[in-house]
Amino acid sequence: MRSAANRLGLRVAQVATLFLALTVTALAKPAPLGFNELYVVQSVLDVRFTDKVRALDGADVVVKGFMAPPLKVESDFFVLSKDPMAICPFCSSAASWPLDIVVVHLKRQAEPVDPATPILVEGRLEVGHWVDPKTGFVSQLRLRDATFREL
Repeated sequence: MRSAANRLGLRVAQVATLFLALTVTALAKPAPLGFNELYVVQSVLDVRFTDKVRALDGADVVVKGFMAPPLKVESDFFVLSKDPMAICPFCSSAASWPLDIVVVHLKRQAEPVDPATPILVEGRLEVGHWVDPKTGFVSQLRLRDATFREL
């Protein structure tokens, strides 16, 4: 009899722990991340991320920036830049490629906003070199399942 009560008590504790973990996760706010917090070193030959970026890999973050002009009007991804850009970064030369960018993969397609309008993007941070198999674009930092709003 006592072992059945112990098992029941253990099961109740497990369910309570799971409920608490899910509640905390649901209530957790995304961590703010600024462009000045991305890299310790960034050059053609060396990319090193800050401790903060490495710690937030896989976490939800919010980043304020500007939507670079997209390749097409409706897309499910865009480049977020620290400063407004006049032309699509994929259409410029490597010499003018901005160092402070994050590739944003949206939850669903969206129309672009004016490149001079600041936006706030929320998504799951992915860190490290990755080549998109559909487009061939290379990125070091990405936001997945992202949404954005104009500021």
